Amino acid sequence: MSTKRYLLACVLSLGLLCATRPADAAVMVSVDPAAPWQGFMNVFELPSNGGGFVFNGSWGTADLTAVFNGNVLTLGPNTVNDPSPFWYTPSGGPGSTGNKNMDANMYVQREDLSTGDTVTFAGTVLSNTLVSPYTSVAFIKDFAPDFSSFNQVNVPLTPGDFSISLPTVAGAGRHVQYGFETIGPNVWITDVGPKGNVQVTQVPEPAGIALLGVAGVALLRRGRGRGHRAAA
Repeated sequence: MSTKRYLLACVLSLGLLCATRPADAAVMVSVDPAAPWQGFMNVFELPSNGGGFVFNGSWGTADLTAVFNGNVLTLGPNTVNDPSPFWYTPSGGPGSTGNKNMDANMYVQREDLSTGDTVTFAGTVLSNTLVSPYTSVAFIKDFAPDFSSFNQVNVPLTPGDFSISLPTVAGAGRHVQYGFETIGPNVWITDVGPKGNVQVTQVPEPAGIALLGVAGVALLRRGRGRGHRAAA
């Protein structure tokens, strides 16, 4: 076997070792449009009305509003296609004021991380034009089996790369979620534009290359250098 092929085999072996690592090692996740994304909404009264909890439940991802276009996910203020005064003041229509505070969660849930894995969620924020009082963060949450409690870490979505990590709790039946949480009053559909949005995508570097790390890249470069010298 040539030196270059040997080095490539070493790098591939390193990748396989990463893929078959112990269950309590690092788990990398990203903004993958092919992942099974879900939506969940928590609805509250506006702070001016006391801010009390109203209800929550599963919510269509497009209704959050959270939509993939290729590899880019756009997160915006929530809209409700119901003109009832419950949702809008005085009632729904162009120029109306949202009457509820919406806590929209766009996330992937993992049930296979119950042995204390450290989960790292990384991505790239292309832009954030949300205006106050709207906010959006990336998060990882580790829920108890009955969802009665959870640990979490989050980071505001500011332009550039983000990466957050959470050591999860070992225990059967726990639920790990990662994704995005966008909070603010609901908006009539025709009035969304001026409120802004956030666009996020995967980190530019493929995950497989990142797992190989500096050592793997160095081996490849060294192999290429030796190949050039041997051919000289």
